[in-house]
Order: sequence, then C-alpha cells, then structure tokens
Amino acid sequence: MAMVKGVDARGMRHCETTALGVLLRHEGIDLSEPMLFGLGSGLSFVHWDSKAMGFPFLGGRVKPFELTRNLATALGLDLLVGETTSPRKAWQNVAAPIDAGQPVGLQLDSYHLDYFRTKVHFGGHVVAMYGYDDQDAYLVDTDAQGGAVSTRLAALARARAERGPMTARHRSFTVTAPGGPMPPEDRIVPAIKACAEAFLNPPIANLGYRGIEKTARHAPKWLERGENPREHLSRAAVLMESAGTGGALFRNLYRDFLAECAQLIDSGHLRTGHSLYAEAATLWTQVAALIAAAGESGDAENLVRAGSVLRDLSRIEHEAMRALSML
Repeated sequence: MAMVKGVDARGMRHCETTALGVLLRHEGIDLSEPMLFGLGSGLSFVHWDSKAMGFPFLGGRVKPFELTRNLATALGLDLLVGETTSPRKAWQNVAAPIDAGQPVGLQLDSYHLDYFRTKVHFGGHVVAMYGYDDQDAYLVDTDAQGGAVSTRLAALARARAERGPMTARHRSFTVTAPGGPMPPEDRIVPAIKACAEAFLNPPIANLGYRGIEKTARHAPKWLERGENPREHLSRAAVLMESAGTGGALFRNLYRDFLAECAQLIDSGHLRTGHSLYAEAATLWTQVAALIAAAGESGDAENLVRAGSVLRDLSRIEHEAMRALSML
C-alpha cells in the first residue's frame, strides 16, 4: 500500500478546482475555490451543437485542463504533465509520484468510477489521487461525489483509457511550487484581463458573449429537438446548476472570486464587474429554472422567457467583462 502523508482530502464544488486544491495545499498554497477558478481564468461560455447531437451542450468554463495550465502559469508553478497511449506507462506516471510522497491529478471519464452516482460519459472529469493498494485507488473528488473516495484499480484504468469527446490520453499531472507559497494579489489582474479578453473577442460565434446571444436565439425552439426533448431539457437544467458548476453555470464561483479580489484591490472597474456578475449569477439560475419547467411541462413559453433572459445575460456579461478588461 502506498499513501501520501498529510493530504487534505477536501472536496469542493467543481472537479478541476477540487483536484488543484488538493495538489496545491500539499505544496503549502491554500486558496479558496473561487480564487483557484478565477486565477485559472476559468470562466467562459460555449454553445456546442451539431446534427449528430440530440441536444446542444451549454458550457460555462474553459475547456478541460486549460484552467490547470492557466493557474500554473499565473502562480509560477512547475506543472508536469504525462500523457501516453500505454496503460502500463500511464500507471507508472501515477504510481511513481505517489510512491515519492506527491499527490497526482488525473483527467478521466467519470462513467467508470465505482462511486459516481450519475452514469453518464464525461471525459473531462478531474480527480486527485493520493494512494493505492492491491485493489483500490484513493481519490479526492467533489463534495457532491463524496470528497475522499475510492474506486477499484480496474475501474480507474477503464476511466483513464476511455476515448471520446473531451477525453485525454491517460493524462496525469503534478504541480510543485519551486519558490514556495506566493501571494496571489499580483496575479489577479492579469488573470481577470485574460479571461475578459477571451470572452469579449471569441474566435467563433459559439463562444463568449456571442455564444450566449446564439443560445438566446435557439432556446425557444428546443422542444422541437429530436427525441425526448423534455428529458434533454430537464438534464440540461441539472447540468447547469448541480453538475459541479458551483451553481449558475460557474457564475457563482466567478462572482465570489471577484468579491474576494475586491477585498484585495481597490478598483471601480472591479466593483462594477462584481456587481454585474452577481446579477448574472441570479439570472443564470433563473434560466436553469425556466429550462427545467419547460422539461416538466412541455410548455415552450418557458423557453421563450429563457431566451429573453439569455439576451439580457449576453448584454450584462459583455458589460461586466468590458469593465474588467479595463483593470
């Protein structure tokens, strides 16, 4: 049996920030989950759809692992990433750091994990691993999934080997702080500005504020989508509020990040951004409720109302990010 000593196996709301929290606390860096998310420039929006999809995917953050790379850059961390097509090499990439006393982050498909309550394929899931024995791996997942949990090694191997959307090739990673713990204050403004610039200048219309506007146009017709549209609507609402987003499609986390930043930095632009994201967070929860109501009732009027709120959100978030870009 191998077990990293002194691990603070604390689950948070979102998977990637939960794993990063475990790895960073082991390096002596203890940041709040909103601060981890914000310093990683994690907020975004994506409207992902295709003819092959039964229903569009609405995402509220940057793509998997981009948050980790951003955070490592922001904090000056050494990020060591392993990817391989070999299951044997993949296991060595995990076992070696743990044997040496360092926890490891893993990107995998949550479908195969024994403890996972919802059996849906999601290849962008991230956990921290801090130990193993002959049969089980010991992980830290979100608070909703149980925090400190375990899964069979065979199940872990399947989760890491899965291919498909958002998966990676047995990705594992470690972080070290070469200079020791550092205050985040001087990293805040660059992280906020980078997030704002990406949101305000999306390369395609599916992303950022333009993606929200596109969703607003399409939402009223969602009951006409494919088979079981009401079931898809109900699932979409749950994903927005409860599937590791921290609520309001990650807007709660970003609102709280900006509030924490406002305690450290005296800026009118920052206070404006925080105020607008507090408003946006409330409206995103309202959108999720309207989508859920459409799924329950089959009444398209709920989707018309959701589209109207989404148009407001596109405007509000654009205004918020413009203010934040001027920090």
